[in-house]
Amino acid sequence: MIHFGFSYMGLIFLLMLFIPNIIWTKHKPKDYEKYVVNENKVLLLFERIGEILVCAMALIFSDFNLREPNLWTIWLVLAVLLMLFYEGYWIRYFRSEQKMTDFYSAFLGIPVAGASLPVVAFFSLGIYGANFFMLLATIILGIGHIGIHLSHKKEVFNDEKKKGIICRIFCVALMVVLVIVFGGITIIIGARNYNAIRGCIHSSNGIEEEGYIDLCGQEQYYLIRGEAVSNPVIIWIHGGPASPDTMETYAFSNYLKDDYTVVAWNQRGCGRTYYKNKDNDPYNDTATFEQAQADLDALVDYVCDRFQQENVILVGHSYGTMVGSKYAIEHPDKVVAYVGVGQMGAGGSDTYAYEDALSVAKEKGDDTTVMIAAFEKYQADATLENMLALRSYVSPYHVPEKENNYIMTALTSPYLGVYDVFWFGKQLENLSDFVELNSQLFDYISTEDVYAYGTEYQIPVGFISGACDWITPVKHTEDYFHTITAPKKEMQLIDGWGHTVPQESPKEFADTLMQVLETITN
Repeated sequence: MIHFGFSYMGLIFLLMLFIPNIIWTKHKPKDYEKYVVNENKVLLLFERIGEILVCAMALIFSDFNLREPNLWTIWLVLAVLLMLFYEGYWIRYFRSEQKMTDFYSAFLGIPVAGASLPVVAFFSLGIYGANFFMLLATIILGIGHIGIHLSHKKEVFNDEKKKGIICRIFCVALMVVLVIVFGGITIIIGARNYNAIRGCIHSSNGIEEEGYIDLCGQEQYYLIRGEAVSNPVIIWIHGGPASPDTMETYAFSNYLKDDYTVVAWNQRGCGRTYYKNKDNDPYNDTATFEQAQADLDALVDYVCDRFQQENVILVGHSYGTMVGSKYAIEHPDKVVAYVGVGQMGAGGSDTYAYEDALSVAKEKGDDTTVMIAAFEKYQADATLENMLALRSYVSPYHVPEKENNYIMTALTSPYLGVYDVFWFGKQLENLSDFVELNSQLFDYISTEDVYAYGTEYQIPVGFISGACDWITPVKHTEDYFHTITAPKKEMQLIDGWGHTVPQESPKEFADTLMQVLETITN
């Protein structure tokens, strides 16, 4: 989104818009001019400004050009269909008696089709290109252009029987729904564009790149951002398992990109990587913890070779700390420093959180019957479903002092893709199927903990936790911190925040991460 460059699709749309209008100038309805003098001057101003803006936006942004098809392409298909309908409208008019009633007769049930069809088409093109400037331009154009022609239509058909009350209520309700839906789309795309502009890479020596890379025989999605490719490289290892947050990493990498090149990727078997490979690996047979180690090793080699680095910094979050800890211990020659965010420690974190919550509940005199029953069920069968059910009773007693809705961080991300949304929906649609799809990873974390990898690091190590984190309890992280040995080690808590502090408070997290790295690497 927001890529300057010539748009051939924009040019095609403009030609489809202008050619019939040029022909129309010689085939105007005979009494058209008498209606023109009555045009609202404010609407006319909106129309003229909108026309200029739409023409300019259509040509100067390459966002509207064809790219690899996905479900988002439906907006381009819709835009093309609307323009084809627009051409059909003109063909019908030119073959008619060319009266004002012909000019303003509905086409395919669409009122003032000559005005509304191209406006909606260019708006759909703006959604396809995720370009707020085109959306804003078409809104301005629509207010003026459609408003003027609705006024003319009313004048032309002034003797027509007024619509019934039910029909008018339906039209108003439909209009309200459309305004809410497309207004919401415009706001979200506007926010995404703002974040893209705010976080853009300015240096000619920088990099802002996303795509797919072959890691151990599978194409895996990655995102790389930084103002100088000569800077130290941070590889971000997301948690879960199978909960990619690559689209959200822009929020904290905006504060790191001046000093580091940040690499994030969707691990094997999840997110965009899953959808890219699901035809070849539909059951995620290759998505194992051991394979994640091999994939990470391949990514480290690729990054070091591409950016001429001897080693990288690993930063893992939640489950990603298991991946990162093991790799850092086994490959000290390739890792200059390791930082665990919400570092996993000994097993039994949910039991520990439950025991604390139970104690708090009893002190308050709350009924703990349901909580105890949920814990007993979890003990008998430690499935993800039972774990989440237990957490639903435990979490109210461990509410962080500070919280932000990080879902908006994802929705307004410049890097949010259709498959990111699909993967999130897959988790919500059927949790059992989601767990089954990633069963090897969930089985692994239920039977293993980081102590199994050893406690001797040959590289500097840091830990960052939200002070109110009960998903990977601070107590367990502190125990692990005091147990390990490393040339240098540092642990910092971020007051008030819980487990997802990188997404909820990205600047505070980035500042803390830089402080930790400065402490352990100098």
